Amino acid sequence: MSEIMVNVEELGKSYGSTRALDELSFSTKKGEIFGLIGPDGAGKSTAFRIITTLLLPDHGKVTFDGVDVVKDYRHVRRNVGYMPGTFSLYQDLSVEENLRFFATVFNTSIKENYDLIRDIYQQIEPFKKRKAGALSGGMKQKLALSCALIHRPKVLVLDEPTTGVDVVSRREFWKMLGDLKEQGLSILVSTPYMDEAEQCDRVALLQEGRILESGTPSEVTDRFEGELYGVWGKEKYRILQELTKSKGVDHAFPFGENIHVFQAKGQDTSSWKHKLDQSFESLRVEKIRPNIEDRFMQLMNLEDE
Repeated sequence: MSEIMVNVEELGKSYGSTRALDELSFSTKKGEIFGLIGPDGAGKSTAFRIITTLLLPDHGKVTFDGVDVVKDYRHVRRNVGYMPGTFSLYQDLSVEENLRFFATVFNTSIKENYDLIRDIYQQIEPFKKRKAGALSGGMKQKLALSCALIHRPKVLVLDEPTTGVDVVSRREFWKMLGDLKEQGLSILVSTPYMDEAEQCDRVALLQEGRILESGTPSEVTDRFEGELYGVWGKEKYRILQELTKSKGVDHAFPFGENIHVFQAKGQDTSSWKHKLDQSFESLRVEKIRPNIEDRFMQLMNLEDE
């Protein structure tokens, strides 16, 4: 049985009349990447701040490496690496000075744990004398990750680490997380990007402080109910308007260059397909495999019914 590194039980937190977390429960295992997936305001940052001892819950319990995060917060802080959603390093210190500072805080040195950050830090080491505030988004990301790892934590907690970063840097970052996982590190990451969920070993889909569904990415997509179609055409907005009022269409929403159409299993597709063929030229309709975003949208629609 895999060792549980973080266990969250019925966690609740409110800000005034706004409920940020609503009986939130999940657990992360040693040596896995667990993703909290959801839009802004879903409660991801609040959950992470409680796990990393920066915020007290209203009720519920969190254990980290077997200890209570409220009672044994010192143990948590010694053994967690935390990378908040906004760049929080010292802008006026150089790359090297920031890294040395965080190593000193944890009573260690860059040399002692350099093997853990080598592959990441080597990419920014040529700029070690440059001030952190002058770095590009991707370089800031690598520096922040290096600082979060320099004390060799048991769990790495990353709050939306790729927000505002270019596509290439996002891809590189997830490659780095995969390499860290292979070294046995437990990683807890949040993201609003549904495509990044596929990079996780397990995920929890979060909305308004509640988990809608959890499991491996394939388990989540396999629970999609009904059938999914992709529609391609030049007049995407007009096509979407037509679909939303067509009989037999449960839901339709834009997805990149096409439109995803939800339909109950076994339901006739001929009526809305025929209507589109009559109204639009150069139209293509194909049955497609759902992804995590499709399942998330479906769950959201079920919540609204």
